[in-house]
Amino acid sequence: MNCVVFRFVCLALAFYSNALFGQSKGPVPSSELERIQLRYSAQGKTMSERLKKNPDEISSYSARGDTRLFLKDFKGSREDYEKMIELNPKLDVSHWRLGIAYFYLEEYDKAARQFEVYHQYDQIDRENGIWRFMSQFKANGLASARKGLLKYEKDDRPPYPWLYAMFAGELEPEKVFKKIDEQGFPERYKIRVQFHAYLYVGIYLELTEKDPKKALPYLRKAAANEYGRSTGTYMWQVARIHYDLVRDKLSRKEKPPVSPKK
Repeated sequence: MNCVVFRFVCLALAFYSNALFGQSKGPVPSSELERIQLRYSAQGKTMSERLKKNPDEISSYSARGDTRLFLKDFKGSREDYEKMIELNPKLDVSHWRLGIAYFYLEEYDKAARQFEVYHQYDQIDRENGIWRFMSQFKANGLASARKGLLKYEKDDRPPYPWLYAMFAGELEPEKVFKKIDEQGFPERYKIRVQFHAYLYVGIYLELTEKDPKKALPYLRKAAANEYGRSTGTYMWQVARIHYDLVRDKLSRKEKPPVSPKK
């Protein structure tokens, strides 16, 4: 294939990808993603230098584990999180972040166990229960995941009671957003609530509909969410990563074939 033809094929693939995902640009500007990459790469190096001097410093393993996960180094993240528990076994019960690393490494049984353990630590946080559902779904399917949903008796912050009802099969995804609209939240708080709703409605559709195309617009809105981007919270980092993983999976699956060389 000569250079002109090769460039044409690349442009065609880019155009096809843009058409498939609805927009030519990602939910987070490339300049912002570059800053994230540089920030966490530098932070990871700093933590590694600290650990050379003090190999038992749990806080450095914690910080480096986070940076590694934000950079999609899930194996490295798991190693740092597990090291924290090795150094202080009491941390196991509260270490939901390790469950997330297990999930993205497709170690779903370990992930489910980690979120179940965390339930002993916090019996209000339905977000933890959702991640356990996600892990059990991946391991054993929908029926098992719904049967194993953790039980909650105390109230949780919005939109989690509605999201939990959705995962239980008691509420349609679009009705989650209707519930949010009905509350009359102040605009800034509503944007925060919408971030969580977009993320988990997207994940719910990805799992239960078995069609990532339906999930991607919601995951995109979670990654683009003003609250998430301005705060840079752990779960926003997870949202942008999850969007990337689903988008890349779709791109690989639906990329048009390239004509063989002649």
